[in-house]
Amino acid sequence: MSEEMTADDARSLNDLILPSTRVAALLDQFPELEDVLISLAPPFKKLKNPILRKSVAKVASLKQAAIVARMPITTLINTLRSAVGQPPYQGDPEARNDEDPYPAAQPDWFDPTRIVATIDERAEQNADEMTLAAVLRAISQGEPRQIVELITTFIPAPGIDLMRAKGLLIWVNDEGTGIVRTYACKPLSSPSMPEFA
Repeated sequence: MSEEMTADDARSLNDLILPSTRVAALLDQFPELEDVLISLAPPFKKLKNPILRKSVAKVASLKQAAIVARMPITTLINTLRSAVGQPPYQGDPEARNDEDPYPAAQPDWFDPTRIVATIDERAEQNADEMTLAAVLRAISQGEPRQIVELITTFIPAPGIDLMRAKGLLIWVNDEGTGIVRTYACKPLSSPSMPEFA
């Protein structure tokens, strides 16, 4: 380490912020970035809640956070890197940016008469529970092909990816009004749903 480089400089260069960086790891390494994240998108205010911070932040990547914030990943990464003195992120030339990971076309399996529960993340009673846990609980108690609706003010990218990994069918209906409706359906051939940890 050169004499001009401080310990903080070495820290920021050794742990470059990338799209794959988990939000929890980012905030553990750079706690000063919490306010930067919150300033970028209102949903990040939930990071102030210790329960939600432990659950959501440990699974959410910055790539997913960029979707929640509705901003290009390069903009998010460079804003965070700039705040801690890291060099600009040039992007991954191999990465595909032309596909929407959450397509908006209504799928054939969707039928509004099969919605058995609606969970609204804006409601006060949901303030201390991760809405994903409530969705998974409702799905696990239901029959195949029943649908649970999640209402948010953002695309809940980390939760969507986790639900897909559990074998659920997912449709995101971004109404363009500041309200996003995410529908989760247990398919006919779904194994029993494990609890979310």
